[in-house]
Amino acid sequence: MDVAVEDISSLRKALTITLPSDFVAPRMEAAYNKLKKKVSIKGFRKGKVPRKVLEKTYGDQVKAEVSEELIQETYFDALGDVKLEAVVHPDIKSFDYTDDGGFSYVAEVEIKPEFDLGRYKGLEIEHPPVEVSEADVDEAVEVTRREMAPLRSVDDRESREDDLVIIDFQGFHNGEPMANVAGVEYPVDIGSGRNGKEFEEAMIGLKKGVEASREITFPADFPNPVMAGKTIEFKITVKDVKERLLPELDDEFAKDVSSEFSTLDDLRASLREKLRKEREKTAEGDIADKIMKKLIDEHDFDLPARLVAYEINQHVEELENTLQNQGQTLESAGINREEIAKYYKESAERRVKGDFILKKIAEVEDIKLSNEDIEAGYERIAKQYNMKVAEVKQYFQTRNELLPFMNELLSEKVLKFLRDEAKIVPVAPGEAAAAGNGDGEEDAS
Repeated sequence: MDVAVEDISSLRKALTITLPSDFVAPRMEAAYNKLKKKVSIKGFRKGKVPRKVLEKTYGDQVKAEVSEELIQETYFDALGDVKLEAVVHPDIKSFDYTDDGGFSYVAEVEIKPEFDLGRYKGLEIEHPPVEVSEADVDEAVEVTRREMAPLRSVDDRESREDDLVIIDFQGFHNGEPMANVAGVEYPVDIGSGRNGKEFEEAMIGLKKGVEASREITFPADFPNPVMAGKTIEFKITVKDVKERLLPELDDEFAKDVSSEFSTLDDLRASLREKLRKEREKTAEGDIADKIMKKLIDEHDFDLPARLVAYEINQHVEELENTLQNQGQTLESAGINREEIAKYYKESAERRVKGDFILKKIAEVEDIKLSNEDIEAGYERIAKQYNMKVAEVKQYFQTRNELLPFMNELLSEKVLKFLRDEAKIVPVAPGEAAAAGNGDGEEDAS
């Protein structure tokens, strides 16, 4: 096998791979022998059709099948011969059989970028310490009280904070109805934040039976790309307004929450510990985000264009699947494919760059996955989706998600190493530069 490499760019190479006739001929012979046993041609007994007759009738088909086999069999060996590490599947530009019975093909590949690691250990990360104040516990108690409160319909007043408003609604963009921005008897819990601050606040001041129109402009970075950057008119019919009958905060209330509590102090202690664990977990994620932001911003290198395009396409496909579950397409939802690809481009580039950086750190620090790491990953997924560990393992064995799963576990292990090595600088809440923060609110659809 002869392999010639041509530089198209720093990350894109063209490999011309030539295979000699003594390598090609046995595979061609095997293909024709297999074909001979299957085909029937008038004038010849089955299994006795001469090769020349087969070549005349099925030659193009056999050549196509053998060429695919030859490429699959030799491509990775060719990469190894020239010491290239491709990051995506090759783009086969051409292939042909040579006059001497050999075979040649051109594979364009994108390779892993070469770059020098900057500082990655001992990074200074500003982050507020994890604290739970009495005011935080008070708020958690109020949330619990709110959730436990019975609801009562009110017909004689307008809706206000803490009410639950039941609505039918339809969203319109540029006068056209948005099929996937609609709801029937849809509950909006004003002040909960679950439906987005803007949408919930627009529900204040409505009475049962009222028909109203509310116009909301969503920011360009709104989590739901269907609504991001759009001004949407919501036509609303109020089906019901329900107020909460808040219970007294006493020991009896605590007992109603759970039989494990005897007093209100027991409930407060439990909520305090729950908040602490949640905030510690959130802090871990925030610190990891800030570490990644520093690493990405401080490393400058070219990215394989096809790998970025693949990452963008993954985002677009996820959106398409979500819309399909709602009986919609990108077109029916008013989303332009090119525009949504641009929307995802920056996050795709940062993800790809971050992945290269983490993998290089793993190489330098010799960070590898152990069997215990993989088992813990399986167990976490089993717990998350209420599955048995054996079912999770079977899922990964029968699909193509195993490699991405392993990559995710390795990235998590590298990030834990970086967190442990980082210098966390305590700051007051709100002072630390946010990295990748979202508003944490759900959209109305």
